Amino acid sequence: MTLSQKIADLKQRIREASEGGGPKAIESQKAKGKLTARERILALLDPKSFHEYDLFVANAGKDFDMDKKFLPGDGVITGTGTINGFPVCIFAQDFTVAGGSLGYAHAKKITKIMDHAMKLKVPLIGINDSGGARIQEGVNALAGYGDIFYRNTMASGVIPQISVILGPCAGGAVYSPALTDFVFVVDKISQMFITGPEVIKTVLGEEISKEDLGGAKVQAQITGNAHFYAKSEEECFAQIKELMSYIPWNNENKAKPLPKKPPKRNYKVDDIIPADTTEPYDVRDIIRAIVDDSEFLEVHELFAPNIVVCFARIAGQSIGIV
Repeated sequence: MTLSQKIADLKQRIREASEGGGPKAIESQKAKGKLTARERILALLDPKSFHEYDLFVANAGKDFDMDKKFLPGDGVITGTGTINGFPVCIFAQDFTVAGGSLGYAHAKKITKIMDHAMKLKVPLIGINDSGGARIQEGVNALAGYGDIFYRNTMASGVIPQISVILGPCAGGAVYSPALTDFVFVVDKISQMFITGPEVIKTVLGEEISKEDLGGAKVQAQITGNAHFYAKSEEECFAQIKELMSYIPWNNENKAKPLPKKPPKRNYKVDDIIPADTTEPYDVRDIIRAIVDDSEFLEVHELFAPNIVVCFARIAGQSIGIV
């Protein structure tokens, strides 16, 4: 084989590995109103900043004829990039490849990028779109979850961990996000549950939809498992970018300060707090009166409405408000 042929062969392998589950699977993903894993990464990260790891890794399972199947990337894309110049490590599960199920190689790719995030002391972002463990790989898949959970706990309080739920995630696929710092969900796309409606019907004889069991609204408004709720994937990515502007890279650094901006208008106490102490008022108006540019990012906006928790800036410095 000549050098030109080798280069052509490499380009062909890159194309095949980058196509995920193929045209039909991608079409099915699009029909559900969802972006592909690769599109999600490119939409979230700065242009041309993504550097992929382990593109040619494929499935390691051999039982149940799995060795005869080609699963590009073993259903997950990993790498590094930047968000507004902010370095991050990222992985995105690919639902077009075996439903984004977690196998041995899939887990190894995720734990590798988690280790890299800890080594670099940069945030870790996980885009979750997975049906859970790959049953054909049995305990090897389950062991992979254990490796991931261990790293979640070791990274806790050291680097920011952000989880984005963008599919029907059940069982092990949501245990890891529950251990992370911030969870993002999207209406009609995200579902989080320990076990799905089919199992509930079998065990309890009760019928319930995926949305009612663990949809985005349920997790953001009722359980509080989700910190941020969006109506589209694009809005979700904008929220992540905004959050990244408020938080530091790790526990040793401070958040990057921005130029000081005064509130958008001069607020007067009488405009916010009524003279009658029994009359209610919106505490958000007080926040707008004191923070830079009257802007803040509310956490758990739909959950526990009797309290407001948010990120904001005063004199350009990032702060938290309760």
